[in-house]
Amino acid sequence: MDLFEENSSDNKRFETDSNQPLATRMRPVSLDEFVGQEHLVGKGKMLNRMIKSGVIGSLIFHGPPSSGKTTLAHVISRETDARFEVINAVLDGIKELRNVVAKAEHQKKVNGKKTILFVDEIHRWNKAQQDALLPHLESGIITLVGATTENPFYSLVSPLLSRCQLFELYPLTKEQVLQMIRRAVEDSENGLGFIKINLDDEAAGHLAEYAGGDIRNALNALEVAALSTPKSSDGSVHITLEIAKQSIQRRAVRYDRMGDEHYHYASAMIKSLRGSDVDSALYWMVAMLDGGEDPAFIFRRFFIFASEDVGMADPYAITVVQAAHEAFIKNGMPEGMYFLAHAAIFLAMCPKSNSTKAIFEVADEIKKKGVKEVPPHLRDKTANKLAAMYMDSRNASDDYKYPHDFSRNWVEQDYLPEDLQNRTWYKGGTEGREPVLKKRLEEIKSGNKK
Repeated sequence: MDLFEENSSDNKRFETDSNQPLATRMRPVSLDEFVGQEHLVGKGKMLNRMIKSGVIGSLIFHGPPSSGKTTLAHVISRETDARFEVINAVLDGIKELRNVVAKAEHQKKVNGKKTILFVDEIHRWNKAQQDALLPHLESGIITLVGATTENPFYSLVSPLLSRCQLFELYPLTKEQVLQMIRRAVEDSENGLGFIKINLDDEAAGHLAEYAGGDIRNALNALEVAALSTPKSSDGSVHITLEIAKQSIQRRAVRYDRMGDEHYHYASAMIKSLRGSDVDSALYWMVAMLDGGEDPAFIFRRFFIFASEDVGMADPYAITVVQAAHEAFIKNGMPEGMYFLAHAAIFLAMCPKSNSTKAIFEVADEIKKKGVKEVPPHLRDKTANKLAAMYMDSRNASDDYKYPHDFSRNWVEQDYLPEDLQNRTWYKGGTEGREPVLKKRLEEIKSGNKK
């Protein structure tokens, strides 16, 4: 059953049940009650203007859990006096969509009332299911409000995106969560106002801080605290900091191993390593681990970084990562945190060079122009010998100069096809061991040319 199912067509607050969680009972039903997302619904902002004008097109809300996507969709339906239908993309499919469309067509004929269809977790629908929405959006039978925690540009099909306006919702701030906590304490009809609650400021602050922007988490913890704390002699419930700590014992971390946050946190960690910021690299790495990230993923990123960003500035960086990875596998957690930290700190402090990217420039050259013939003197000596024997010609391998026969094991010689002579892709870095290695090679070359 839809939590926001109306008993009549008017704009009264939806019917609540005392058995429903506090977070459900306290959901705002009007724009004035809505907390957060000022960049969208603040005075003069686009979505605010759209709602006030009653001109609402199909929308996609994307943002973290409990940022208000569902609530905002319901507020829009009430503010614009539209029917509100809900489909959950995890549980429902095209059959349920057809039922909604049929009811929407009937209501439009009977009373001209428009229908807003809220599709929760719309990214869970496959291409065919998303495409099934298109003709109904085109006909205007329904107005879509889709909600997703994923990046819509990756998870939704282009034809659907082109028919919707996209709005990004942000996590609620601590102050906004505090506002909802205070409101719940005072609300006698849907909140906890029927109980005389003395909520210490430190307790409220702890609930808001540990909720991590998740109002549902904060209100659920508040309800646990209020209903489980014995009443004092005057019949009041005193919620102290200690009681608040017991009610919400683990800080909420906004991290999803399969969602956008996974890539955002990983990107922040890598960019911190690249910027040689040890503390930031450790911060984002621990945030990922605290959110349940597989340490193997972090080590894979370290391996890539060791060659992509440290590279020849410290050629041994990859061996340090390998050793730390093996030590982690042998010891596991929690001691494995030392090996993760060892690798992260080392990579952040290493000199940096991205000269290994030369391989992609070479790959681009070959992709555009193809692979040239191998110069005769570089070809397999056995094949050259047989060709010379059977064709009664000169052995091209005789032109090959064996570097070990020359001073310092180097001799000037062409190794690229003729039309690529003197072409360079590798550009040596200036940090760490790389300039030392480069200088050595330059000295060998100049010495043998004399």
